[in-house]
Amino acid sequence: MPNNLLRQPNFAALVTLVWLLVALALLLRFWAQTAETLLDTDDAMRLAQLRSWIGGPGLLSGWFDLHQARIQPPEGYDTHWSRLIDAGLAGLLFLFGLFTDGATAERLMRAWWPLLWLLPTIAGMAAIAWRVGGREAATVALLLALVGVPGYQQFTPGRIDHHNVQIALTTLALAATVWSDRVRWAAMAAGLLTGAALAIGFEAAPYLAGCGAVFAIRYVLDRDNAADLLSYGRWLTASSIAGFFVTIGSQHWLRHSCDSIAVNTLAAVICGGSMLALAGWLKHEDKVTRAAAILGAGCLAVAVLVLIEPLCARGPFAMVDPAIWPMWLGEVREMQPLFSVFQKNPLTGAAIAAFPAVAVVATLVMLGNREARRDVGFLAAAGVFLIAVAVTVGAIRGYSYAIWFGMPMVAAMALRLFAALRLKTVVARLLAALMLTPMALSSGAIAMAHAVGLDDKDGFDRPDTKPCLRTANYAPLAQLPPGIVATDVSYGPFLLALTPHSVLAGPYHHLSRGIVAAHRSLSEPPELARAVLAENRVTYVMICGPRPPDGLAEPARSRSLWGRLRAGDVPGWLEPVGPAAGQVFAVYRVKR
Repeated sequence: MPNNLLRQPNFAALVTLVWLLVALALLLRFWAQTAETLLDTDDAMRLAQLRSWIGGPGLLSGWFDLHQARIQPPEGYDTHWSRLIDAGLAGLLFLFGLFTDGATAERLMRAWWPLLWLLPTIAGMAAIAWRVGGREAATVALLLALVGVPGYQQFTPGRIDHHNVQIALTTLALAATVWSDRVRWAAMAAGLLTGAALAIGFEAAPYLAGCGAVFAIRYVLDRDNAADLLSYGRWLTASSIAGFFVTIGSQHWLRHSCDSIAVNTLAAVICGGSMLALAGWLKHEDKVTRAAAILGAGCLAVAVLVLIEPLCARGPFAMVDPAIWPMWLGEVREMQPLFSVFQKNPLTGAAIAAFPAVAVVATLVMLGNREARRDVGFLAAAGVFLIAVAVTVGAIRGYSYAIWFGMPMVAAMALRLFAALRLKTVVARLLAALMLTPMALSSGAIAMAHAVGLDDKDGFDRPDTKPCLRTANYAPLAQLPPGIVATDVSYGPFLLALTPHSVLAGPYHHLSRGIVAAHRSLSEPPELARAVLAENRVTYVMICGPRPPDGLAEPARSRSLWGRLRAGDVPGWLEPVGPAAGQVFAVYRVKR
């Protein structure tokens, strides 16, 4: 970010104003909901992890203890979620606790945590737009953010998982990358932010890798960029090492992983970052030699990753038990390819694709300009944005990144549109820009899909399960004597956060044994399910709503324990718990 931008108090005030307006709108809309439900399984699991930490023997002594004994008993579950998020949440909880009661403080913490991370996300996105199209493009980008409702999905009050933090850090890392050819400290910032983001999680790894590729390519093309490569590689290595030792306890230093920070992934980052820094330090004269050095750094990083854990050659989910794909992981919404979403839910697919598609068009339009094609900042922003689009096509979990990275592209194109249409007044430009906002484009796509007769075949957000996630509906369950509950894995985190019970599993791919046991306990015929329940010492069986276990089709569905319970045919070895009338959950105690 250039110095003259830092001296623009009016623009900084505009960024803050946009954030305040968006935060206020989100808070007014979702404040009541923060008392009614935990928004997502990850939010419930994060709350359960936070409570077990701050309620444990000590914050410092429990820093590296991520063991959750109430999941998949008796062995429990060591989560891979960063304690750094817990620390931020605990700090915010303490702050609110200074002037209100514990329950209200926790609710305020859950409401404000995502809103705080929205500010650096908007600022980073505006900085990218400024670099791509100047101050006017950054102003248009702020307008897009102001009406960027689809981009707020991970910043809704109540979202306390890691996604909003990763989006913010990655957006800032991209902003530092695109400014690195003009600002001396930007390369250092990009390296630090990349290491911090990887310490939180590897979800943003494709975009962070794209940022690293920008520094490498700049060095290959021009030897004078060696200092930036040296700074980036040095600080990436240092921050990654710091992130590992701050978040990973010594008992897990030798653990391998393909989708989170671990000894093998850390070793790969250290080798890659160190080799990049070495290449920048040596400043080879010959372009071929520079290219060979960069290629060697990449090959070394991949080789180290695969040599330490060969399974990682098959991708981030290589260490996942294949058995859980048909019974759960293959049905996870964020893992669905965009084309599959179009087939099942065309309205949802159209809404997801609308803004990224327009941003792709904007990128292609900008690439038609020779000056833009020679601008490394624009090419960097465009390249990382297109990576986000590719990820979204393969799995819609990339949608949030595609929205935020696409706003600068659309903002830059809007300036050309204004000139082409000869829009000179503020009102005319405002109206034109409003038509390009994520909200307007998604709404328009849905309207067009409706007009041609398309409709969602099933509710993408699964409205029939909404009552199963409401906090108040767990109160009767919390009154039962503590035990192990067999239920759909999606309800596991809510049981952990809202009741004293233990659960066989939650919706996390490292819990394969528990996921298989939970699935079999409901999908097998009653007598086979009874054996599974007895083997896992289950106390209660719980079902909710009409949604069957994933991957269970007829006639197996009707023969399953879930199907028999839904039909009212309760086996003699189960007994209903509590009155059935008016209860969302049907709970049965296993007779011993």
